[in-house]
Amino acid sequence: MNHRISTTNEPDPLLLRSAKNGDHKAFSKIVKQYESLIYSFAFKVCRNKDKASETLQDTFVNVYRKLDQFDHRSKFTTWLYSIVTNNCLMKNRRTKLEGASLSFDEIESPGDLHRTHAHHEHSIHEWKSTPIDKVMNKELRDLLDEAIRKLPYEYRLVFILRDIEGQSAEETAKILKLTVPAVKSRLRRARIFLREQLNEYMEA
Repeated sequence: MNHRISTTNEPDPLLLRSAKNGDHKAFSKIVKQYESLIYSFAFKVCRNKDKASETLQDTFVNVYRKLDQFDHRSKFTTWLYSIVTNNCLMKNRRTKLEGASLSFDEIESPGDLHRTHAHHEHSIHEWKSTPIDKVMNKELRDLLDEAIRKLPYEYRLVFILRDIEGQSAEETAKILKLTVPAVKSRLRRARIFLREQLNEYMEA
């Protein structure tokens, strides 16, 4: 199952309108629609389960407070990605990103994240079947995982959004508030860095 926030996976307009008007059931449906996607992306960026869970909760607090500010000038998913990214960046500024020992294969449910919805038992599924790891064996995935952890944070974000999440250069630029040339430059440098890190394996 692909957990990227698909550009076609936009919320139902009526559902979004109801949530904007204070309908808590409608907002809960939006939470259910996007929570596994947000957790998965946050984990890839933060590289820590606790931080990913915190980012998930912080993101929906932000969405709840700012939903009436969403003006439809961008896709809802682009707006959502921006909020997740900002929360990850704030966490990164507070504490240096620590080298995580977990690989992308180890994503699991963040547990009961919504105390007001004790009945909700939605599981966060494993992240898999992205374009990259369709063609990778486990050894190469582990090496790539380690190399991604070494990427400077701003390059990691661009690489994850473009090459793992499958976002376009234009959408990535909107999410990160960069120019398209800046996105392309950072992606090129990230790919060069990763290729150098994996060069010994690829030539073996």
